[in-house]
Amino acid sequence: MVIKQVLQAVSYLHENSIVHRDLKPENLLYYNTDENSKIMVSDFGLSKTLEQGVMSTACGTPGYVAPEVLAQRPYSKTVDCWSIGVITYILLCGYPPFFEDNETRLFSKIMRAEYAFHSPFWDDISESAKDFIRNMMHKNPTRRFLTEQALRHPWIAENTAKDVDISQSVCEQMERSFNKSKWKQAFHAVSVVQHMKKLQSSLSEPLPLHPCSPEALDPNGNLVPGASSPSCSSAEESRESKDFLSETHAAFRPSKSVDKVSQRKKPSIQSGVCSVM
Repeated sequence: MVIKQVLQAVSYLHENSIVHRDLKPENLLYYNTDENSKIMVSDFGLSKTLEQGVMSTACGTPGYVAPEVLAQRPYSKTVDCWSIGVITYILLCGYPPFFEDNETRLFSKIMRAEYAFHSPFWDDISESAKDFIRNMMHKNPTRRFLTEQALRHPWIAENTAKDVDISQSVCEQMERSFNKSKWKQAFHAVSVVQHMKKLQSSLSEPLPLHPCSPEALDPNGNLVPGASSPSCSSAEESRESKDFLSETHAAFRPSKSVDKVSQRKKPSIQSGVCSVM
C-alpha cells in the first residue's frame, strides 16, 4: 500500500528529527518498474532537522501545506502528516481537497481546513479511509495524527478498505482535475505574503450591490467558470477576502525578514521554495 510505505518512510525521518516540509505526489518515486516496487521519498531541499530550532518559515506548496505554515505560526513535524493526508485524499478520488482558480479562496479554504467528501466520488470509499484523512488533516496540529498513530489506524494496520476497484474512475478524475492551470504551477511563499498585502489595501473598496445569480458548483464545491455574473464573482471575492483576513490578520503578519525578501526581484516560480531559510 502506497500510503503505508510513505508513512513508514516519514516516520523514520521524524524519528531522526528530520521534517521533509514538501511532501507531494511529485516527490514520491517508485524504486523500479516492478509492479510491487517500493516507494521512495525524494527532494529534501526544504527539509530541516529539529535540532536547528523552531520552524516558522513559510515553506512548501500551498496545495499540500498545513494551515499553520500559511499562517506563519511556529509549526512541528505534523505538517508532514497534513501533506500525507492531502496525498491520500487525491489518491482516493482523483482531485485535490483544496482547489480554486482564485488564490484568495484557495488560501482561505486551506486555512479553514475546508474540505469535504463529495458524492458520487466518495460513495465507494470506506468510512475508515475518511476517518484516517480527517485525523491526518485536522486543522489543530496538536490533535492531528503523528506518523506512529497513523500507522496504527485500522485503515492502514487492519486493511479495512472496501474491496472496490476505483483505479479507472480515479485516473479519469485526475486527468480532468490536474489539467487545470493553477495546479500546473506552484506558488512561491513570498507571493503569498505579497498577495495578502494587496488584499489588505483593497478592503476599503465598497462591495458591489448587484444581486448574485444562481451558481453552478463542480464536484469539489467550487464555482464553475462562467456560471455566475461578473458582479456576483466580484462581490463574493471581496467578502471572501474580508472573511479570510479577519481570521488570519494577526497570525499572517510577515516578519521583517520576509518583507525584505518580498521586496527583491521575484524569482521564477518553482515548486516548493522557502521564502527564507
